[in-house]
Amino acid sequence: MLAAKRLIQKAVQHHQRKVQHGDLTTEDLDPRIAVHYGVPSTASVLAFDPIQRLLAIGTLDGRIKVIGGDGIEGLLISPNQLPYKHIEFLQNKAYIVSISNDNDIQVWDLESRSIADSLQWASNITAFSVISGSHFMYVGDEHGLMSVIKFEAEDGKLFQLQYHISADSISEAAGFPLPNDQPIIGVLPQLCSSGNRVLLAYQNGLIILWDISEGQILFVGGGKDLQLKDGVVDSSSEVDANLPDATLEHHLEEKEISALCWASSNGSILAVGYIDGDILFWNTSCAASSKSQQASSSNNIVKLQLSSAERRLPVIVLQWSKNQKSHNDCDGQLFIYGGDEIGSEEVLTVVSLEWLTGTLRCVGRAELKLSGSFADMILLPDAGVMGGNQKADLFVLTNPGQLHFYDDASLSALISQRERRPSISAIEFPAVVPSSNPSMTVAKLSKIPTGGDSSKALLEVASVMKLASTVTAVSAAKWPLTGGLPSELSITKNDGVGRIYLAGYSDGSIRMWDATYPVLSLICLLEGEVQGVKVAGSSAPVTKLDFCSISLRLAVGNGYGLVRLYDLKGCSDGTHFHFVTETKNEVHILPQGKGPQCRAVFCLLNSSIQALQFANCGAKLAVGFESGRVAVLDTSSSLVLFWIDGVSCSSFPIISITWKELTYTHSLVKSPKHSETKVPAYSSEEVIFVLTKDARINLFEGGTGKIIGTQPWHLKKPSVAISMYVIAVSISVSESSNERPESHEDSATKKEPVSNSTTVSINSHEGVQQPSSETACSEERLLDSILLLCCEDSLRLYSTKSVIQGNNKSIRKVKHAKPCCWTATLRKDEKVCGLVLLFQTGVIEIRSLPDLELVKESSLVSILRWNFKANMDKTMSSSDNGQITLASGCELAFISLLAGENDFRIPETLPRLHDEVLAAAADAALSFSLNPKNKQGTKPGILDGIIKGFKGRKVPHTEDFILNPKVNFSHLEGIFLKAPFSDSSPAVTDNQEAEELNIDDIEIDEPLPVASSSSYDFQNIKTEKGTERERLFQGGTDDTKPRLRTPEEIIATYRKAGDASSVAAHARDKLVQRQEKLEKISRRTEELQSGAEDFASLANELVKTLEARKKWWHI
Repeated sequence: MLAAKRLIQKAVQHHQRKVQHGDLTTEDLDPRIAVHYGVPSTASVLAFDPIQRLLAIGTLDGRIKVIGGDGIEGLLISPNQLPYKHIEFLQNKAYIVSISNDNDIQVWDLESRSIADSLQWASNITAFSVISGSHFMYVGDEHGLMSVIKFEAEDGKLFQLQYHISADSISEAAGFPLPNDQPIIGVLPQLCSSGNRVLLAYQNGLIILWDISEGQILFVGGGKDLQLKDGVVDSSSEVDANLPDATLEHHLEEKEISALCWASSNGSILAVGYIDGDILFWNTSCAASSKSQQASSSNNIVKLQLSSAERRLPVIVLQWSKNQKSHNDCDGQLFIYGGDEIGSEEVLTVVSLEWLTGTLRCVGRAELKLSGSFADMILLPDAGVMGGNQKADLFVLTNPGQLHFYDDASLSALISQRERRPSISAIEFPAVVPSSNPSMTVAKLSKIPTGGDSSKALLEVASVMKLASTVTAVSAAKWPLTGGLPSELSITKNDGVGRIYLAGYSDGSIRMWDATYPVLSLICLLEGEVQGVKVAGSSAPVTKLDFCSISLRLAVGNGYGLVRLYDLKGCSDGTHFHFVTETKNEVHILPQGKGPQCRAVFCLLNSSIQALQFANCGAKLAVGFESGRVAVLDTSSSLVLFWIDGVSCSSFPIISITWKELTYTHSLVKSPKHSETKVPAYSSEEVIFVLTKDARINLFEGGTGKIIGTQPWHLKKPSVAISMYVIAVSISVSESSNERPESHEDSATKKEPVSNSTTVSINSHEGVQQPSSETACSEERLLDSILLLCCEDSLRLYSTKSVIQGNNKSIRKVKHAKPCCWTATLRKDEKVCGLVLLFQTGVIEIRSLPDLELVKESSLVSILRWNFKANMDKTMSSSDNGQITLASGCELAFISLLAGENDFRIPETLPRLHDEVLAAAADAALSFSLNPKNKQGTKPGILDGIIKGFKGRKVPHTEDFILNPKVNFSHLEGIFLKAPFSDSSPAVTDNQEAEELNIDDIEIDEPLPVASSSSYDFQNIKTEKGTERERLFQGGTDDTKPRLRTPEEIIATYRKAGDASSVAAHARDKLVQRQEKLEKISRRTEELQSGAEDFASLANELVKTLEARKKWWHI
């Protein structure tokens, strides 16, 4: 009674409270993306690395998504939110080159996941290409200028070289005028030319094949009247019919090019698509007979049409792959987007072509129906094949963010069909965390206590489910992306599971992932149906989840009103399953299975579950229904303890339930009219706070369900509630003050003034204030906590005592200028310090507690480049330490808000997007295979074998695949360092003596000078190599035949003074020296050959060892 009287006195004395400033500051916050999965919805352009087996996806908002194998993904975010129009890998290097719409050329370092260097281009870039296997890149612009840039990996610098080809220089070399305002819309290094030749395509239809090393035009196409072989491949015609041999005059003066690609493995045939839907095949091996005459023979040009309609779509994309079964370099498949009749169904057309003595035949045609609008496509080249792409593995990107894969076998089977049949089904992107098909409906992030049994138990569940899993997709073996390396920490997992991510789906299923590290791994999949028991409504969409990290109990509520209970630690009654309704409790014996199993299903009301909350370490579960009723369940015995009715007078949905343990609580509350009548409060160890959609709050005893107070607490004005938080605080009495604390609110919010005489501050530490007795302590816990009510239009802070009394006078109030849809609390140093709010405009606010001051404002666009979508809040979840999960479309993101928080242990736990060991092995194997002395005795698939050994699966062959840059592209260094036509060397006159070089002048044992690795003098290398070449070939070139010397030159060179005996002795000495030098050269050659063979043997042994271990990441 004494305690009750004391509480009566405290309840009657209504103190206004002054709210102290919160501890959260701007320096404490650093919103950033910790984890990102899925293909962005704004994806627009693709790139592929055939050695590293990585796919890069550029977006319309300045992001690049990099996808490897086994759940390895990375997200690169540019400072500018602009679309990318070009992205390409520097193949087998750790770099990606991207060009944005503002013509900013960026080089991304995959190891640091940041921009290594950038170069702002002055004009609009209209064409871009990387010389495969090198660091050189061609850039074409709107003024018809082709330039060369280079990325120096050692210094991390990107710079423009002096070499360039302008429209004027092309006009001068070709002998006919070329308009200066014609953009270059295509720049393609010719296949099998080691970078010596490049093809330039201008918008007006002109095509130029330029020789870099010789500085001359090799082929000219396009222009005025041309003789064409015309053929139509219409959808209604036979696909294997020969193209007509008749020729016709065609005017190409205004025929604009829209797409182009090489259509042969040796670079002799060029396929060009035009805006009128035509496709022309140009034979670039037939050079023009003079500068003024272009290649216009009917044998060199063939026209192809996909439709005979008068109005056709432009040809947007062209890709070509070689026919593996044909020995003709020009036979293959042409992949076409566009070129069909306007208004026809959006498809991707695949045409199989054969060349017979200059005649083109279409021997097969197939159409791939697209799900969504087309964005881009890319063929996957096979590693290790010189020349053309030997397979037709295909990636197709459609909007929004859908990635489809077609393997070569399926495409070949489809094309070979004589009769038209429906398009084949693509292999969908195997998302680590699926968010569509089935669609994700709810999610929850939960932290697991470290060092306890729960962490180890979840690890055992994951191990059991992995061994017994048969749910892996059949198509997983065909998925071509295998790149990247997981971190060592994510592989070993010695510390157990520290965090899990749960997601519920529209088909009733639940998936659980280990989210301890940035690479998520699936723990288990729980189907909606219970094996062996037919329960109506099991496949209804999941609406609510709750998880107890101590007892490892999982509660799942769905839209049909079912509540499923899982015990991840196992259950004492083995395989017993309880099916509980309002009238009965059935017990079924389930077949023994591995992994988590459903232990009970409660079917109490045909009303959607809107709230779930565990209490007492998972022993009790409160269930809130859409109809406004609440049921409290005993999870151990699978019984309904009691019902709570009349929570909402108008049957508004229950949206939030909170349990608070209040041991030895005794209190008296005032009547609603604040009279002196004393209403007894009920003793209880627990109190249940229930919030309904109409912002009414009810308090109930946790043991009996009896209401605390006479009627629900509610606001004066109607409002839509979002969430509710009961936060423990401490009270320190201060001098009475009417001074209002300084406001830090922005202009968009309004705060209600208050008058205070007592200070309120948050305190999560037990025993900070020690009352005189245990009863007093319990009373303080009840009366001194604060209740935060979050509504769409406002935030309101109350004392729990006021809510119990029915007093709706708030301590603090903040009005929103825009509707709020989701909230979460933040903890710092085990103390609740902040509140996160998401608004329907995509704005994110972070406010401090308990003063509700605005600390930081951000947005989904600035952090994630996302726009807010309807029902996005349904799949959001959070943890107390500032981690938020969001799902949108095909994307899933984890955001870390606190600057000092690093639970994911980034960067040491991030997967590596570039495999250095694989890169070194591939370069070494390729260098060996390119050596002419090793080609005869070496199997052609040495590089394929290396990659297969590292990645553990068959790898697909690249278009003009990587040649060793040190061997094949060093000659381009000197050429690109100076402008073309700027150093025309004067011809050697008759008076100049040519310096000769013979074997007697070769010094074998002289040490070679070594250049510094940090600064490489390209100009000196060019000069030295040029001098040596001139001395060796007497000023000639590769194509120059040996010069026949005159008798006078021979006499002048070898005539010596003295008698015949001295001349003979001198000649004998020279022969001896020559023989010694030849023997040294022979020995050195044998040593080099032996070393190469030893390396090849070592590489093969390495592959065998790795295949045996199957753990290549421990290298």
